[in-house]
Amino acid sequence: MPMCQRTVLAIIPARGGSKRLPGKNVRDLSGKPLIAWTIEAARSSRIIDRVILSSDSPAIMEVARCFGCEVPFRRPAALATDEATSEDVTLHVLTALDRVYDEIILLQPTSPLRTVSDIDDALVACDRAGASTCVSVTETSKPPFWNYTLDGDGRMQPLIPAMTDLPRSGYPKTYLPNGAIYITRTKAFVQDPRFIRPDTLAYVMPAERSVDIDTAVDWAVAEALLASRPLSGHRTVHGKPS
Repeated sequence: MPMCQRTVLAIIPARGGSKRLPGKNVRDLSGKPLIAWTIEAARSSRIIDRVILSSDSPAIMEVARCFGCEVPFRRPAALATDEATSEDVTLHVLTALDRVYDEIILLQPTSPLRTVSDIDDALVACDRAGASTCVSVTETSKPPFWNYTLDGDGRMQPLIPAMTDLPRSGYPKTYLPNGAIYITRTKAFVQDPRFIRPDTLAYVMPAERSVDIDTAVDWAVAEALLASRPLSGHRTVHGKPS
């Protein structure tokens, strides 16, 4: 459904360097390159106006074009390091484009199980709530209050001492950003380039759609979940199933 005639830009950030899983963005995952899952979901959105890639890698850029993603520029090498943040990349995109969009949605390709419904529902929720930002989260499987640090002698020290003795039912639910969706109003982001602020709205996603691929174990989990996903209910992009 239209969002008060707002214009929405989707940014897919995908740099070439990946130390744990080299070449992961173009590596085949259940029949298509990893990045293709995010491109197809974004292009299937009924709300997003434009989908672009930000990458320093010619290989990723070529694959993205093959799957219908716009590649208007090559990301500068200075923004393709381990130190460069998503906020840095987003600010670069805003300065590199010749058009201003009302809202930005950042979609990391390492979240292939995120669906087009997640994308559109998060955009609608952010608009209805009047929030300046919205970030996807998933409920933590174990309370962080159970976490410990180790001192110099290897002794366990509770991370949050005041809550370690509560029964499990006494802990509040806690949520973790899952890396799938970051939404921001452009004007608010330019003034304060952060995706998480005091008024950030949470869009809650289930664990089975919250895999953020960083390791070989994450990859195996994503493959298994995609293999079990039903084919029905997918939207189409220019007549092809997404």
